[in-house]
Amino acid sequence: MLDAIFAHPRLAAIYDAFDDDRGDLAAYLTVAGELGARTVLDVGCGTGSLAVLLARHGHAVVGVDPAGASLDVARAKDGADRVRWLHGDATALPALDADLATMTGNVAQVFLTDTDWARTLHGIRAALRPHGHLVFETRRPERRAWEEWATTAPVTRDVPGVGPVEQHLHVTGVDLPLVSFRHTYRFLADGAVLTSDSTLRFRDRDEVESSLATNGYRVLDVRQAPDRPDREFVFVAQRSP
Repeated sequence: MLDAIFAHPRLAAIYDAFDDDRGDLAAYLTVAGELGARTVLDVGCGTGSLAVLLARHGHAVVGVDPAGASLDVARAKDGADRVRWLHGDATALPALDADLATMTGNVAQVFLTDTDWARTLHGIRAALRPHGHLVFETRRPERRAWEEWATTAPVTRDVPGVGPVEQHLHVTGVDLPLVSFRHTYRFLADGAVLTSDSTLRFRDRDEVESSLATNGYRVLDVRQAPDRPDREFVFVAQRSP
């Protein structure tokens, strides 16, 4: 089941308004240049913020996401015609011979079981060229981000063409390594209320490194997220021969 925030057309249309602090994207653009990536696969591309940014800077980009509503938002963005959009998940990718695959935000944490995570890593590996790279971020469990989420105040955004929308975040369950939470959106123009339930898996560094090695990757570096120091790991891995 896809989270409603990505799959419901009305929620996907307001996603960017509430996820407007995308300081993380500049780091991925830098990494793509550092690794000399010409073709980039953006796994879980959502509304296409990174994919479009990369395309504007001359990279050939493929964005894949299982949420059709999010892809509809992505395709409507300026520059979206430079991106190849795929509706689906990473387990069924065509041969792409990509130089780099990325997973931004919480994408790497939505795979809750070892089996789903392994299948995703295998699918990405098959889409990479020999010695291609995989770069992704994941929250550090020891920082216990969910404790901050539990005290998050409601946020209201005035969304163009929609009007004011109020967002509430509630943590609904902590059963480590899984954390569940609910976003509630109230559309003040018409009073509609929609909810989106999500669960993330918090893997520690050793677990992630082990899973990469098991599934055909070599870890080259583990960095900090420049915009969120000490809060996340950024893994730079290379497809093994």
